[in-house]
Amino acid sequence: MMQSTKPEQGQMGFSDSGEMESPEFVSVDIYDQTYHLRGHDPAYIRALAERVDSKMRAVASHGKTVDSLRVAVLAALNIADELATLKQKQDAQDSDARRNQNAIRNRANSLNGLLDSVLGDGRRAG
Repeated sequence: MMQSTKPEQGQMGFSDSGEMESPEFVSVDIYDQTYHLRGHDPAYIRALAERVDSKMRAVASHGKTVDSLRVAVLAALNIADELATLKQKQDAQDSDARRNQNAIRNRANSLNGLLDSVLGDGRRAG
């Protein structure tokens, strides 16, 4: 059974009225095998199945194995590697964003302090 991980795309199974929608059955073909799955977003399930099928075929075309289980495991490792690489990039971007926010915050505080001192000096002189 497919479970959703992307509620922003309406995959959690709730209708516009807030009522729970029942999951739909979807048939997909992955590496010449048909799978009957259930989920709330058939298009999303089909897209995932196409990705897995494509990855399995790419792995099979580069190797000598014909065992579909081994092909599936190697494809899963490739997908896991892609996910880990994307996570590392996202973590680096998040870290850069935090550093930039801190630098901007520090600069704003410094400018605020300068502005207060200039305005404070002007008030005393006037």
